[in-house]
Amino acid sequence: MTSPLPRQADHTETPAAVGFWQAFAFWLKLGFISFGGPAGQIAIMHQELVENRRWISERRFLHALNYCMVLPGPEAQQLATYIGWLMHRTAGGVAAGALFVLPSLLILILLSWLYIAFGDVPLIAGLFYGIKPAVTAIVLQASHRIGSRALKNGWLWAIAGASFTAIFALNLPFPLIVLGAAAIGYIGGRVAPDRFAVGGGHGKAAKGYGPALIDDHTPTPEHARFRWSRLARVAAAGALLWLIPMGALALLYGWDHTFAQMSWFFTKAAMLTFGGAYAVLPYVYQGAVSHFAWLTPTQMIDGLALGETTPGPLIMVVAFVAFVGAYAKAVLGPDALFLAGAMAACLVTWFTFLPSFLFILAGGPLVESTHGDIKFTAPLTAITAAVVGVILNLALFLGYHVLWPKGFGGTFEWMSALIALAAAVALLRYQVNVMKVIAASAVLGLAVKTLGWA
Repeated sequence: MTSPLPRQADHTETPAAVGFWQAFAFWLKLGFISFGGPAGQIAIMHQELVENRRWISERRFLHALNYCMVLPGPEAQQLATYIGWLMHRTAGGVAAGALFVLPSLLILILLSWLYIAFGDVPLIAGLFYGIKPAVTAIVLQASHRIGSRALKNGWLWAIAGASFTAIFALNLPFPLIVLGAAAIGYIGGRVAPDRFAVGGGHGKAAKGYGPALIDDHTPTPEHARFRWSRLARVAAAGALLWLIPMGALALLYGWDHTFAQMSWFFTKAAMLTFGGAYAVLPYVYQGAVSHFAWLTPTQMIDGLALGETTPGPLIMVVAFVAFVGAYAKAVLGPDALFLAGAMAACLVTWFTFLPSFLFILAGGPLVESTHGDIKFTAPLTAITAAVVGVILNLALFLGYHVLWPKGFGGTFEWMSALIALAAAVALLRYQVNVMKVIAASAVLGLAVKTLGWA
């Protein structure tokens, strides 16, 4: 990440047009630096695309984000896909979404192989020991960052507080929280529209960063206008992209083969990921561990740790699950263990993320037609407020598992707490960029493990 540019005082001109390959280079970079889960990833995109580069305005960014929040699937990856599509048509959306995932897939294939083939690697364990508390600090910073911009009045603060209580204390499912927030926003948009305007609050618009390439009042580009014929083409293409590989797996290996069963299982999981990966992890755990026995409970927990500390969406833990399952079961024979694992990881990644692309390419034109309509924006604004509460809950969840890995009855991890505190101070007080914090934390973790302090 680059350092933040000066604020609006020096941003008086619209940025120069961005070509496809210039955007491609950014999406590739983003794929390697997108640590911190959805909250951290969205914060990175906001800083880079809204504040630094001004490719899209705050309001258009939030409107797209709100839509992605209500979809099943990884919202940060879908947001990248949406902005890429808005800027450079279907090719831009596919490039942005794919590059958000591919670095993570390659890294996880390598780490999964090291994990299953060589067991506990001290170097990796030490690096992860430092990264995990840093990730907690990143999510906490993202909660503060997004909350400070989204919670502009008492109504939205109340929604965020109610959302946090609902998920933390009442353990209500995320889809129910989203529906409740949307209903409140719909009613609030009618009785107090100024309180639910995107970026609004106290009668003022959100703070700007200067003119953007896609600004508040930039007309919707031709390719982003809704047409029934285009929707039909996207739906047909999506159906073929699912049917052809699934049919090929069934014909080549049989429906009961591990490859086919993994692909079908994770297709179903992809449709259940409302609220991010944590909402669907119990389903994945039940299927992968209890039903199919692709891996053990301990391996599943280790996979989650890998997913939390590598770039990309947390749902990429499915690549670890698939790799370990296919490798351990030697589904292509004892001489092709790595190939089996890599193929399985690629297959489940395809079937997990295919719906995300279809939701954006099919639904994006509808969303673009509503960005100035309070009837549609008010529910989405309320959803964003609710998500702030959910992100805070995630920060506490991660903090608990990092500081008390064996529960409150176990030992408190003082060194992890110090690393988390240092990371939080660096992020919140000194605004050090995320990559530097992660790198420094990884080195600290390795030193702590090497010296035997943890």
